Amino acid sequence: MSASGFAAVLTRMKIVTASSTDSGLSSALGVSPQTLSSWKVRDSVPYSICIELALRHGLSLDWLLLGEGPQLRGQPAQACVSEVQLLEQLRTLHPLDLQAITLAVQEKHRLRELEQQVQALNQQLHAKA
Repeated sequence: MSASGFAAVLTRMKIVTASSTDSGLSSALGVSPQTLSSWKVRDSVPYSICIELALRHGLSLDWLLLGEGPQLRGQPAQACVSEVQLLEQLRTLHPLDLQAITLAVQEKHRLRELEQQVQALNQQLHAKA
């Protein structure tokens, strides 16, 4: 684990345990301040401690260790929530409305593709100039 990654993991651990200091974190984790200090020297936290903390607080290990995804286990990422809501709304529409939306989406994709082609051509022209 890189030093910056390790520091970020410690910061997330402090957030979860509501600790503002290393001493408070060591107490919340049930380890001595010397143990926490040795983790800092090695830039490493035992995974067993991370797993125990994640289980105790319902945390996602992706969030705790990598800072990615939702903080809580089982909590869908925001994009997934939006997709689910959109799908629920689409299911309530009349088939003709769904067809019109499908055509509009296809047209939007075609326009985006054309815009990208025009942008690429413009870049080529400016590169030659």
